[in-house]
Amino acid sequence: MTLEHKYVEGSPDAPVLLLLHGTGGSPDDLLGLAHELSPDAAVLAPFGPVSEHGAGRWFRRLAEGVLDHEDVVKRANQLADFVLEAREKYGLGDRRLVAVGFSNGANIAAAVTLLRPEVVREAALFAAMSPVPDPPSHDLSGSRVFLANGEHDPMAPLASTEELIGLLRERGADVVTQRHRGGHQITPDGVRAAVKWFTP
Repeated sequence: MTLEHKYVEGSPDAPVLLLLHGTGGSPDDLLGLAHELSPDAAVLAPFGPVSEHGAGRWFRRLAEGVLDHEDVVKRANQLADFVLEAREKYGLGDRRLVAVGFSNGANIAAAVTLLRPEVVREAALFAAMSPVPDPPSHDLSGSRVFLANGEHDPMAPLASTEELIGLLRERGADVVTQRHRGGHQITPDGVRAAVKWFTP
């Protein structure tokens, strides 16, 4: 497998949750959120392969809030290939897969959704911003994306989040958004909105 990861089997009738941690996080960070979304789901939780001063990330950045877009594309394809390999290795077949990401993990999930829609069709993104400035014009009419963002988030400014929402909707994705008055965080209201979105 291309990425170090954890895998926990769930009910065969339940979805598979691809958990993508934030900078300096670990695969365990989003387990509580995963349980809220789908208690019986299988969990596929890789480690971010890029080290920034010892903190695990999904792709390089040039400065705070300045993403290395070339590396984003490279790492998004690496993650997409990993998911395809994991489907085969763990016998997941065509089970529903939902990417769940926070911060840097949400950004890489958004990138895979835009660049490799055949791999990730559903994503719940917390504190995400636009990861690639000019993604291909893939047909995302089969994609569903939930975004929860803080109105005062210095790490994921709303202008960049709105850019991401526009890119998704222009390509036909079904997008649901939730706003809170906080900053760079996952809020109880955001989790409740995600749970409601998760079970359409």
